[in-house]
Amino acid sequence: MPKQTRAAREETGSVVRLPLSVDRTSPVPLYFQLSQQLEAAIERGTLTPGSLLGNEIELAGRLGLSRPTVRQAIQALVEKGLLVRRRGVGTQVVHSQVKRPLELSSLYDDLEAAGQRPATIVLINRVEPAPAEVAAALGVPEGTDVRFVERLRFAHEEPVARLRNHLPLGLLDLDTELLESTGLYRMMRGAGITLHSARQKVGARAATALEAELLTEEKGAPLLTMERTTFDDTGRAVEFGSHVYRASRYAFEFQLLVRP
Repeated sequence: MPKQTRAAREETGSVVRLPLSVDRTSPVPLYFQLSQQLEAAIERGTLTPGSLLGNEIELAGRLGLSRPTVRQAIQALVEKGLLVRRRGVGTQVVHSQVKRPLELSSLYDDLEAAGQRPATIVLINRVEPAPAEVAAALGVPEGTDVRFVERLRFAHEEPVARLRNHLPLGLLDLDTELLESTGLYRMMRGAGITLHSARQKVGARAATALEAELLTEEKGAPLLTMERTTFDDTGRAVEFGSHVYRASRYAFEFQLLVRP
């Protein structure tokens, strides 16, 4: 292990000690400086799920801060769902939020690139008649047989999304075992399909009872939604996806540019 990494992650048991500091000359509130450093450590993976922070007294003493300031910094991350206070255990890292750029990529690839240990359970893999919305997206007559796949996607062994995809029948072999070991777009690329563009809509709504059960949320919890129709390099619609994501674990990132 490199020296710098070892120094940054000096541990006593499961308690991680970080090289934290605050700038008292900065106009940024001290609690926010501390909160941002802790959040960055979680996002980088320096603080992994299950890691324990030092207690508030230890952190306050080490940084020369008051306990209320440290408590405010920790509470900000508790409210973001990144930390949890456990009686008799201390303040513990729960997980980092999945931040996904709005580009034509698969959730599996994005999770894997971020070191989030993706895993999948296939709930449904069958042929069914295309309902009106799916038929319109894929450009086929309503009632045409299409392949329907529903999956539950995990990161760090926690469910983050329910994924529902409809594809033209015969596009590629969607083996259930393979679907549970890799991503759909990776399978498409392996079958020689060149993904070129997509039309996408992002929204939000409350979780149904079934969605809450699958995603280990409360009924009515906020969910992010995404509908996407993906096209290959010939302009053919190759996939229509309708997905829901836990808002507590997932976010879309936008890059906005000023028009010239």
